[in-house]
Amino acid sequence: MALTHLGAKGEANMVDVGDKAETTRTAIAEGFVSMRPETLEMILAGDAKKGDVLGTARIAGIMAAKKTHELIPLCHPLLLTKVAVEIEPDRALPGLKVTALARVTGKTGVEMEALTAASIACLTIYDMAKAVDRGMTISGIRLVEKTGGKSSDYKVDA
Repeated sequence: MALTHLGAKGEANMVDVGDKAETTRTAIAEGFVSMRPETLEMILAGDAKKGDVLGTARIAGIMAAKKTHELIPLCHPLLLTKVAVEIEPDRALPGLKVTALARVTGKTGVEMEALTAASIACLTIYDMAKAVDRGMTISGIRLVEKTGGKSSDYKVDA
């Protein structure tokens, strides 16, 4: 399979999606922020010195999805119809699981927007809690599901 973002001579190339059909396309991505149990409890209690960690991370993820084309070369600007970021505690990590959904009715997919939203939400959590736990780790950022478009739907194996 050829890479679509490379021209015949290997040069960077923005894919022409002009002839593609507009369809509803959805992507879901996830990521994890592992931390000390006491850091998780501080975040859940709303006691972080910088403020509402979860609310701020949610907004940051949504804003990031809308700017994906400015951050990642060769991504098309998209008129997103939906972006949602959910953050839930996972005491087994311990830490937080971030799930981001992006949707568009358009000619190209929204995988990068969902991945960007999840990534930036995780980075925001780190930024807001790093004063008490610099050892936090961000991991597992991946596409979980994609629907719509010409290529087949995708869902990660459970």
